[in-house]
Parts: sequence; C-alpha cells; structure tokens
Amino acid sequence: MKKILIAVGLAVAAVSQANAADMMALAKAKNCLACHAVDKKLVGPSYQDVAAKYAGKPGAEATLVNAVLHGVSGVWGPVPMPANPQVTPAEAKELVTWILSMKK
Repeated sequence: MKKILIAVGLAVAAVSQANAADMMALAKAKNCLACHAVDKKLVGPSYQDVAAKYAGKPGAEATLVNAVLHGVSGVWGPVPMPANPQVTPAEAKELVTWILSMKK
C-alpha cells in the first residue's frame, strides 16, 4: 500500500511539473513574461504575489481572468495592466488557475 501511495504521489508531481512547464510556455507565448515573473516584481507583480493577494477570495479567478483579457489599473499601483487581445478566454482561465496555484 505504501508503494502505491508513493507511486501516485510521484505521478501527480510529474503531471504538475509538466503542467507548470506548459503554462510557463503559454505565458511566454502570450507575452505575459514581458511584465511578470513567477517570483519577482518586474513591471507588474510576481505571480506569487498575485496568488498571495487573491488567495481564498471569492471571485478571484473571474476577477483575474477579466484583468488579463480587458486590462485593469490601480490594483498594484500607477502602472496599468493593458488588455491582452491575443489571449483567449480559455487561455486566460488556464493561466489564472496556474497563477493562483502558486500561493505560498
């Protein structure tokens, strides 16, 4: 039984790492990484900071998907986040889900 649990845990970790690599590639392809990084502030906040700010907040996913698609200003200071018409709603949802999973 213990071996099965270890095997399942390793499989979940492998899928999670593959998903993270896929999401990082998507973020790069959609030009998100021009302003954001996983663990440090660039022009915009780090993904980890976004995850921490929105952790457990009702409607966080919808709020962030809307921000990705349509832009937002005043949330993280004076620099606005522009709209991202190159990102589909499905891609925005995937990216936001990934970002919210980064809470510390």
